[in-house]
Amino acid sequence: MSVENLSLRTSDLITDRLVLRPWSADEVAAVVAGDRPPHWAEGFPAEGDRMIAGRLARQPDSLHEYGHRQIIERETGLTVGAIGLFWPPTDGAVEFGYGVVPSRRCRGYTTEAARALVAFALTAPGVDRVQADVDPGNRASVRVLEKAGLRRSDTDARSERAEGRLHRYVRTAAELR
Repeated sequence: MSVENLSLRTSDLITDRLVLRPWSADEVAAVVAGDRPPHWAEGFPAEGDRMIAGRLARQPDSLHEYGHRQIIERETGLTVGAIGLFWPPTDGAVEFGYGVVPSRRCRGYTTEAARALVAFALTAPGVDRVQADVDPGNRASVRVLEKAGLRRSDTDARSERAEGRLHRYVRTAAELR
C-alpha cells in the first residue's frame, strides 16, 4: 500500500515520510488477540506495543489524539512502530515513549516521529514541557532524543522499568518557539 492508497484521518500527524495515527479499538483488539494484520511490518507489535495495547484495552478512554499512535511508513503503508504520550500531563509535563521495528531502524524514522509528537504535545492544553526518561547506556535512544531537540535535564529519574538511574530529557514550549 503506497501513500496514495493510505487514507488519512484528521487526527493523523503527517511528516515527510511517516503518518502518526492514533490506535483504533480494532487495532488494539488485534494486538491483544495476537492477530497480525497484513499492514503491520515484520516485528510489529513488539513487547512494549503489546503492553500498551493491553493498557488501552483496559482503559479504552485512553484512545484519543493525545494518547498512543502507530508509526506508519508513508511509502509502503506499513505500521513500523509506535510512539505515544502518557496522558494526562502532571504539573505541565507529559512523558512520551517510542519504538520502531528492527528492519526500519537507522533511517531516522524515530527522530522524525519524536519531533512531530513533541511539537504536537507542546500545543496541547495544560502542557508546557515534554519529557522522556532513558537508560544512558541506550545510546541510540539518547541520540534520538537529542536530535529531536530535547536536552538532558538537571533532574534524573528513577524507574521501576530499569535498574539504576535514568536520564531525563526535556523540551519546553518556550524552546519550541
